[in-house]
Amino acid sequence: MIASHTDSSRIRLLLKEALTNKINDRATFMKGIDYSYYYEQEE
Repeated sequence: MIASHTDSSRIRLLLKEALTNKINDRATFMKGIDYSYYYEQEE
């Protein structure tokens, strides 16, 4: 993030590679929900 304030191409590339075409796939949808709960848990 520090280097990205002037050159966002690296972050744009990372986000583009993380995108999927499987927007109607239930397993992908549920996996996203599971991960969001994982990141919200306190340790």
